[in-house]
Amino acid sequence: MPERAIWVTTPDLSALNELHQGTAVSRLGIEMIEVGDDFLAGRMPVDERTMQPFGLLHGGASALLLETLASAAANHCVPETHMCVGIEINCNHLHGVGSGWVRGSARALRIGRTSMVWDLEARDDARRLVTAGRLTTMVVAKPA
Repeated sequence: MPERAIWVTTPDLSALNELHQGTAVSRLGIEMIEVGDDFLAGRMPVDERTMQPFGLLHGGASALLLETLASAAANHCVPETHMCVGIEINCNHLHGVGSGWVRGSARALRIGRTSMVWDLEARDDARRLVTAGRLTTMVVAKPA
């Protein structure tokens, strides 16, 4: 548990879900569901939108869920004059899922002035670790 919350602006789940309407995020059924002192969590259905042809969750869909969570979280850790952009993602797909939901989380490992590192996890309905990863973001000034 962190000593204090990491947020410059606390994420608003309703606003984040609204922001992603009409994007790949909403088309895959991803929704933000929980904010903690140092993490953001969401979920995604395992269905025809997120499966590969062999009937399992597509690794790219898992990566999209996790990068979305970490990117959204990172952008709440900087002042409004700045934004975070992903510069590297790594995901290991550890367990196949054929139905239900995956719950993802992005937890801050390091929040720096110019970069951040986020720990990523996706788990199935039985809480088995499906995907583990990391996202590195770069902090940049917003365009004028």
